[in-house]
Amino acid sequence: MAVYFAAVLLIVVVMLGLSHVLGQRHHEPATGSQYESGIVSQGSAHSRLSVKFFLVAAFFVVFDLEAVFLFLWAVAGRELGWPGYVETLIFVGILLAAFIYLLRTGALDWYQTAGEKERS
Repeated sequence: MAVYFAAVLLIVVVMLGLSHVLGQRHHEPATGSQYESGIVSQGSAHSRLSVKFFLVAAFFVVFDLEAVFLFLWAVAGRELGWPGYVETLIFVGILLAAFIYLLRTGALDWYQTAGEKERS
């Protein structure tokens, strides 16, 4: 284990040393400026976003993982038999209930109605 650790440490030191020696040096004024995705950034990075962006992202992750579980069930469907099919129906039922709950509570609504604008 010590030999392995020493070999990894040596490889890291050699790679960092070579990149420092052989790497390019830029001294233009734009080198230190912020640049993201080919667009010069404007405004503050501390701007507030609606919580709906984060909710939709969380819902996407949850439902995406559920799709993976369903795909895995489909791959092993024959080996699981009827008990696996019933469990999958229960699983899909719970997913559907969660989705209906999200729709009814308005968690997926992006636009406010006139009544909601007056309350906020």
